[in-house]
Amino acid sequence: MPTTQLSADSLSEFCINAYLALGLSRDDSELVADSLVQADLWGHQSHGVMRTFWYGKRIQSGATRVAAVPELVIDGGAVAVMDGKDGVGQVVVRRAMQEAIDRSKLHGIGAVAVRNSGHFGTAMYFSRMAVCQGCIGFLCTNASPAMAPWGGRSKLIGTNPWSIAAPAGRYAPMMLDIANTAVARGKLYVAGKKGEAIPEGWAIDSDGRPTTDAAAGILGNILPMAGHKGFAVATMMDVLSGILSGSQFGDAVVGPYVAEGRSGVGHLVIALDIGSFRPLEDFNADAERLVDSIRNNPLADGSDRIYYPGEPEAQAEQVHRKTGVEIPADTLAELDEAASAMGILPLSVLAQTHGGTGRSS
Repeated sequence: MPTTQLSADSLSEFCINAYLALGLSRDDSELVADSLVQADLWGHQSHGVMRTFWYGKRIQSGATRVAAVPELVIDGGAVAVMDGKDGVGQVVVRRAMQEAIDRSKLHGIGAVAVRNSGHFGTAMYFSRMAVCQGCIGFLCTNASPAMAPWGGRSKLIGTNPWSIAAPAGRYAPMMLDIANTAVARGKLYVAGKKGEAIPEGWAIDSDGRPTTDAAAGILGNILPMAGHKGFAVATMMDVLSGILSGSQFGDAVVGPYVAEGRSGVGHLVIALDIGSFRPLEDFNADAERLVDSIRNNPLADGSDRIYYPGEPEAQAEQVHRKTGVEIPADTLAELDEAASAMGILPLSVLAQTHGGTGRSS
């Protein structure tokens, strides 16, 4: 399928304009836009600008409240509970992560449970915040039902992703961001838009049969990673995110793929202040040694390079900031149509001013 290469600047300006038109403040619009564009720069288009108006429709329906101000309902020193008030997920989790970081500077650890939030995009966008302040960051969330219990066929448990980010000295941060399914649900949407089959092992259809059809997989169930282990991990992430925080859980969570209904998403955010455990420079030195040992491990047959967690994204960002991000033609058309309906400049027109409209296939 044809694609269009667009610069990060054009994507950012487009998203900011969209969220300003939807009623977000300038600061919140820039945050949400940056979270989406950063996902594209990292090579994770399933969580990139294609989601702009998925969030937008929930704002327009009133399911997401742009004026909501997250509130601390429990303040217990190192531990806190935050009510997101049905606000924009990115806005809520940024506040929660900063709360956790600030508390870790006082207590060595900060843990914030969040209720009544929404989908926030890419988890490591926020766990990385901790790295920039000398901490290790952990973030988990529940999500709308995507998989059946192991051995079942009815959707009940979400992908329930989690992320850990840590400094790595002179190297880009070590970062993990995974769903507990074989693949993030957004990747099925991307495959569907590109007209591509999905690999076997990603999903089953509504009758419980293996499928390579993206649409059938979306209607059916995404399979857990590592079989029963992925289901078990996802279930425990729901305990940490939904039950611990007092938010929704299981099939009561509403995701960004539908326009209406309170989301009820819950998160758990933890920051560990490295300096409270050992000198940060010593931690970084050891992290560098670990990275070196990973990279220098003898190569298996068929491998030409070993990457540490987070390195592929760091390299992808360097490339995409130079060459632009490839956006599928139908995604661009959908974004342009939605923009025109809102009275803002379409992305394809805006991109002309940033010099990033090279076609490829």
